[in-house]
Amino acid sequence: MSSSVGNEKSVNPVLRISQLDALELNKALEQLVWSQFTSCFHGFKPGVLSHIEPELKAFLWLLLWRFTIYSKNATVGQAILNIQYKNNLSQTEKYQPLSKHQKLWYLIFTVGGRWLEERCYDLFSNGQLQSFCKIKYYLNFGAGLLKLCGLVNFLIFLQKGTFATLTERILGIRSVFCKPQSVRQVGFEYMNRELLWHGFAEFLIYLLPLINVQKLKLKISSWCLPMASLPNNENTLAVHCKECSLCGEWPTMPHTIGCLHVFCYYCIKSNYLFDMYFTCPKCGSEVHSLQPLKYKIEMTEFHA
Repeated sequence: MSSSVGNEKSVNPVLRISQLDALELNKALEQLVWSQFTSCFHGFKPGVLSHIEPELKAFLWLLLWRFTIYSKNATVGQAILNIQYKNNLSQTEKYQPLSKHQKLWYLIFTVGGRWLEERCYDLFSNGQLQSFCKIKYYLNFGAGLLKLCGLVNFLIFLQKGTFATLTERILGIRSVFCKPQSVRQVGFEYMNRELLWHGFAEFLIYLLPLINVQKLKLKISSWCLPMASLPNNENTLAVHCKECSLCGEWPTMPHTIGCLHVFCYYCIKSNYLFDMYFTCPKCGSEVHSLQPLKYKIEMTEFHA
């Protein structure tokens, strides 16, 4: 019944970017499955899986193949993007599912090929015999040749938009949409609003780092709370020593910047390091020199 329904569906070509996205989703899924599997063995001795890692990976990829390609004619990434494989060897333009031979060869090329590459590398990495060295040389040459063919296939794919991988081209399987893609009607008002908003957001992202927020805040506070200038004498300075002009608390290690106001050492030092053009929030004086307060004023004098 399912095959008869599938024959009635027409072929819908897939965009190149959708095919590449499906491949990336497949790789992400494999990494996620492997990381979840290895997390189950964190309590065991380190390296317990290293000797059989290629076999374990092949077994996991076999399970993924059984419940994706074999049963649904699509990988997990393709299923997410509403894509599936089509038997491109058939003469009809109608949708034809993959044959069993294509599915089995897909398993051999993908799962078996990766297992063979990893296992052969482990087998011949420590071989000292001359025959082993020759086999390793031929294997490396074959792997390089396959990668070169994959690169050529990818360039052809970018030009024609079919067969994203070398395996798909050899087996004659092509990615098509499961359902026809409906064309979305988007009004120009919505698009213009989105373009304006994105342009404004990018302008703010560029502009905000150039604004000295701390200095602007101090400037606004000095405007809202103006303070009349006072004569510069010891009594006036003693009055201002009661509190830090930044935090409003009793000044710890009081320092001055050349005006009548006093600051905590850590308050004025942190603000001056943040802004080299720091000005007093009370009177607007610039920092001429950061010096400790010379007047020895005791707290008892202010409580008296």
